[in-house]
Amino acid sequence: RSVCKHCGETGRIGKLKGKSTRPGLYKCYACRRPFTVRMGTIFESTHLPLRTWLQIIFMMNSSKKGISTQQIHRIIGGSMTTAWHLGHRIRECMKPGGPLAEPMGGLGRTVEVDDTKIGGKAENRAFGPIPLKQSVMALVERDGAVRSFHVPNITANTLQPIIAKYVSRQSRYMSDEAPVYTGLAWNFTASGSVTHSQKEYVKDGDTHTNTVEGYFSVLKRGIYGVYQHVSEAHLHRYLSEFDFRYSNRQRLGVDDRMRADLALVGAKGKRLTYRTVGGPRSEAPPF
Repeated sequence: RSVCKHCGETGRIGKLKGKSTRPGLYKCYACRRPFTVRMGTIFESTHLPLRTWLQIIFMMNSSKKGISTQQIHRIIGGSMTTAWHLGHRIRECMKPGGPLAEPMGGLGRTVEVDDTKIGGKAENRAFGPIPLKQSVMALVERDGAVRSFHVPNITANTLQPIIAKYVSRQSRYMSDEAPVYTGLAWNFTASGSVTHSQKEYVKDGDTHTNTVEGYFSVLKRGIYGVYQHVSEAHLHRYLSEFDFRYSNRQRLGVDDRMRADLALVGAKGKRLTYRTVGGPRSEAPPF
């Protein structure tokens, strides 16, 4: 049943079938405005065939470490700008929503927390200023989902609100010896930490942060090996992409086709224009 994207009318709607009318165009006779099913989704105002969109969505969801803009450009043709914007619109589908937006962990579940730096090494630069590395903090539920965040700094004032919002207090909380994390352990029913500075990586058989470090290894291999470089303004979009694939991975019973279908469901209500993603005033959203 067709629904007008402008006014919500469901009855007085007709499909336009003129010879010069583009396929899939409807008209609402309540507000007298045309619309298509693509309105209000990432496909709105696209000039690419939907089969091309579906092809790239599947490839981005079946590639563990992502697919570069250059590779998308070679597949669809056109300009690099089109390929770059297409990739970001698909990443918009992968933004957390539904169960992924709810607190992680719970009774009997374990959540690991850690942080890392994203950016090139100083010794790899022949000339020019050394770019600042970006801080990323991640929460990983063992045998579950991941939520990662691009944060301005690794301090209690920055991390405590995120951990309080996204981790259930009934969880088992695991971290390394950093005071910014161990100082929050009292909030949870059980906690543990390992001292990496003393080469301690597993304690008592179950206390470790190896799961979140495994996620960071996939993230870094994707950014350094596939994307080469990501800007600070768009790092949060790439984190959404890697989070989505990890949270819907094969080990959890989600194959490539199912993962692509889940991303396609996320296309609804996530309009992303070029001005929003690439304009001079675009900014990374808060946590």
